[in-house]
Amino acid sequence: MVESQLRARGISDPRVLDTMLRVPRHQFVPETYRSEAYEDHPLPIGDDQTISQPYVVALMLESLQLTPADKVLEVGTGSGYVTALLAELAGQVFSIERHPTLSESARKILTALGYSNIQVFTGDGTLGHPAAAPFDAILVSAAASDLPLTLLSQLRDAGRMIIPVGSQDSQQLQFIRMINGQPVISLREAVRFVPLVPDRE
Repeated sequence: MVESQLRARGISDPRVLDTMLRVPRHQFVPETYRSEAYEDHPLPIGDDQTISQPYVVALMLESLQLTPADKVLEVGTGSGYVTALLAELAGQVFSIERHPTLSESARKILTALGYSNIQVFTGDGTLGHPAAAPFDAILVSAAASDLPLTLLSQLRDAGRMIIPVGSQDSQQLQFIRMINGQPVISLREAVRFVPLVPDRE
């Protein structure tokens, strides 16, 4: 996976590549799909959610340029796979999942794998986690129709966010860096994620 899907397609950050080599993706995939765990496509994980394509995950992680001192917010825990990768790359990870069954499953897997720098919450990811803000980085694993201002407000100055933005059929990764309190946006690859849905809808 790392050689043919990531390095061969331009992912070059050695920390990201090494982390994706170490974290066992198959542990985060339902038994039915474990034979496909290292293939380059998303897989169902229940509750109409998916574990993202490895290349897209690597692209998002590389964009954030995480350091071991960073405090990170993840919106959309899902299976917990990206949460584990974030825990390897950053100092603290706060992860929010709106589906209780997924958050509980992810929490169990992450605990079993020995991660102690992660907190997983069940709740509305569109609200972020103001109690732990500001964050050095925010990774959003669901597509927003517009850039969520609530999440932007929880980034520290020089903080980074990567998020898919667009309609259900047409989305693009946006990389945002906060500079002097203003978001500077760079458009990245076209992607396809499940929608970011607030609990109130």
